[in-house]
Amino acid sequence: MRVITQQVFGGPEVLTVVDAPAPQPLPTEVLVRVKAIGLNPLEARLRAGEFPLLGKPPFVLGWDISGVVEQARTSRFRPGDEVFGMPLFPRAANAYAEVVSAPALHLARKPAALSHVEAAALPVVGLTAWQGLVDLGGVTAGDRVLIHGGSGGIGHVAIQIAKALGAHVIATAGGGKREFVEGCGADEVIDYTAVDFTEAVGDIDLVLDTIGGDTVERSLGVLRPGGHLVTAVAEGDAELVDGFEAAGMRFSGIAVDPDPVALRGLVELVEQGRLRVHVRETFPFERVADAHRLLDGGHLQGKLVLTV
Repeated sequence: MRVITQQVFGGPEVLTVVDAPAPQPLPTEVLVRVKAIGLNPLEARLRAGEFPLLGKPPFVLGWDISGVVEQARTSRFRPGDEVFGMPLFPRAANAYAEVVSAPALHLARKPAALSHVEAAALPVVGLTAWQGLVDLGGVTAGDRVLIHGGSGGIGHVAIQIAKALGAHVIATAGGGKREFVEGCGADEVIDYTAVDFTEAVGDIDLVLDTIGGDTVERSLGVLRPGGHLVTAVAEGDAELVDGFEAAGMRFSGIAVDPDPVALRGLVELVEQGRLRVHVRETFPFERVADAHRLLDGGHLQGKLVLTV
């Protein structure tokens, strides 16, 4: 099989396609013939050596996959089943590959409403949003939810999940992305390039942050007493935790995991027609470096996907 690997840290050009032996599934695992691979900003940081999650190269990046089961050492799936998921995170799943071995519990049957490309785009962002809003945030009908980065991978999925939970959703996004964010279901959109969100909104029950930086600290001022900020990018900041708690607020960081219950929740929303994932662009497997150049640029609307 072919895999995409790197021998050193660096720019997109360090990613190379090589031949490698196919993995062998262990008991409780399945072997998946991959059809599409979702890309995430974290992978660009790992490639560049900015975050030590996988240690030093050589390694194979990737977690988001959709494909067809070839071998099944479990009763959960059979050969021929179409599946998708985010196996093994935060351990290496070696998903930038034509064939992946994965725990069956980390996968779900692909909804018929989604293509393999769409399904591969969903797991990391969908599970992050679900765990932030449902598991940590406990969002319920009538809550006022502010989502920072509403047009991004996590953000545009989070808007839809929050709406499905019955929340009033406010999202920040650049002015040119207003129509897209409104199309995802946002009740209000704040153009952060023209308006200070701290002056435009208040009495928020939950803030879901995908931006980081001073956006987190400034969000303290828009929360109602006892409000909750959940962040996907600043989870390890003890000083922030202390600051929020001193102000009578709650602060949580998302350490996303391949929870099968949450994955089934995403499937149900897709099947109900209440959740879709936007794919900004697809790239063939061999053009992974071009895809990573777009990742490096940031400010993406939706997701990027490799086709295999």
